[in-house]
Amino acid sequence: MSKKRKFTALLLFFFLLGSLMGALYTHRVSARSEGKEGVYEKLKLFTEVMEIVQREYVEEVKPEDLIIGAIQGMLQSLDPHSSYLTPDMFKELQVETKGSFGGLGIEIGIRDGILTVISPIEDTPAWRAGIKAGDKIIKIDGEPTKGLSLMECVKRLRGPKGTKVTITIMREGFTEPKDFTIVRDIIKIKSVKAR
Repeated sequence: MSKKRKFTALLLFFFLLGSLMGALYTHRVSARSEGKEGVYEKLKLFTEVMEIVQREYVEEVKPEDLIIGAIQGMLQSLDPHSSYLTPDMFKELQVETKGSFGGLGIEIGIRDGILTVISPIEDTPAWRAGIKAGDKIIKIDGEPTKGLSLMECVKRLRGPKGTKVTITIMREGFTEPKDFTIVRDIIKIKSVKAR
């Protein structure tokens, strides 16, 4: 093969390689920008819905409440352990994880819109009262828990040592809800250390 033909073949190879790489790059950039545009379109839709709710809803709604609700919904859709914490909620969480507080000794969460016992903590008032994992807390001191946030429920369950709180439980096997009156105690949080 002559030098001229080798040079032409090499030039053609690099031209085709460059064209292919350029096409791939253009495809990736356009796909990335389409993805961003799709997100922006959904954000535009969110804004439009928020404006309609503010304008047309029967009661006045604060935009902050709508945004926080949307963020909470977004995070709850990820998994049962993801949630948005407002600054007040974060302070509560710090109390919960840094020492002790007056309460019942249960880990709780919202499952399918219902306040649910995840686990009673061993040797606490709730554990001694027979509260079990999976119990549905439908009332706290006679007030329904439906529609309350997790932090609102936590605030109602906590209180000074020695005070009573009545929780109404629905449990698999119960024919009707049952009241448990429990005396709050200091709940010590045990830290778990990793090595």
